[in-house]
Amino acid sequence: MKIKSTTSDAAVLGEIGKRLAQYRLNINWPQHKLAKEAGISLPTIKRLEAGESVQALSLLRVMRVLELLPNLEVAIPEVLESPIQKVNRMGKRRKRASSINKTKPTSSGKWTWGDDE
Repeated sequence: MKIKSTTSDAAVLGEIGKRLAQYRLNINWPQHKLAKEAGISLPTIKRLEAGESVQALSLLRVMRVLELLPNLEVAIPEVLESPIQKVNRMGKRRKRASSINKTKPTSSGKWTWGDDE
């Protein structure tokens, strides 16, 4: 089954469970071995593969053990800065170095070029 944005939550959980079970079977592991390797309980594995709700941490542990965790990069890619955001951020950066004030006021309070010093 292809997961679409219109697919119900229950159907998505069921499909994820089926896919994880198939990956587990492909490496010829029983559920109890996957549970032990992932550090979670056997009932949690059974619920996950049955398409029931489990904690996100349990899902991540199973994905890590089945070497599926890197696939999250495809499912949830890193957010890149948009060109508009870059332009807005650039406006906040300094564009020029400030000038050094070489002129000093004279004791009389008149402004001079500084040649007299």
